[in-house]
Amino acid sequence: MQGESRTNGPEDESVVDPSTPPAGTSAEEGPKSGSGETLAEAQAEANRLKDALLRTAADYDNFRKRTRRELEEARRNGREDLLRALLPVFDNLERAIQSAQRSSDVKAMTDGLSMVQRQFTDALGREGIARVPTIGKPFDPSVHEVIQQVETSDHEAGTVIAEVQPGYTQGERLLRAAMVVVARPKAETNGEAPGDTAN
Repeated sequence: MQGESRTNGPEDESVVDPSTPPAGTSAEEGPKSGSGETLAEAQAEANRLKDALLRTAADYDNFRKRTRRELEEARRNGREDLLRALLPVFDNLERAIQSAQRSSDVKAMTDGLSMVQRQFTDALGREGIARVPTIGKPFDPSVHEVIQQVETSDHEAGTVIAEVQPGYTQGERLLRAAMVVVARPKAETNGEAPGDTAN
């Protein structure tokens, strides 16, 4: 009949079962518990990285100490090798001095000392130590130290004309600079010969 309102009966009412999951979800989905597991995994990874860092730091410290010990041992061995090479030179020098005290033969004494000097030079050469060339060479500030300049016309300016103390190198490294005397040009005298005086 017109105007009659229809009411829904019990068969039309939607009843929601609390045990039924909402639409679009599966019954297997429950409250998210992955956040706790993710935090535990992050903490485990942080601990693993911390342990690795500590091990790396310990390894580096051990490496540094071992390297220092090896360098010190190499230096000590190098000094010992050089001293062993020089000891025979000192022995012969002592013999030469003793011989000179008993003999008045100057030539024999000079020959003995020259032999010791050659032995010393050879011993240094075996260790890679060489004498710096000086006399007749151009002045080289990297290996020469000037202690005097002499005016002369017999040598080109800047030429080493005398050695006061020898210098030595080991490979490319300078152990000691040579002390030298270097030539410089004579000052102009305005055409006057030495000893000339004006009338």
